[in-house]
Amino acid sequence: MSPQELKNEIQKAIDSAPDSVLNEILNYIQLINNTDSEKLKLSQNLNKILKEDKELLKRLSV
Repeated sequence: MSPQELKNEIQKAIDSAPDSVLNEILNYIQLINNTDSEKLKLSQNLNKILKEDKELLKRLSV
């Protein structure tokens, strides 16, 4: 997807989000904008690992 298509999809998601979560969405976007790129990359990598290994982590926690 192009950056403009992504922005359009994000806007659609925001438009359909319940009013009760709009403040949380804004806070998250502001957090991302204020985080340096290295920390953001580390966070994205950790999130990817956790998603990919969700089942393994569940088995290990038992």
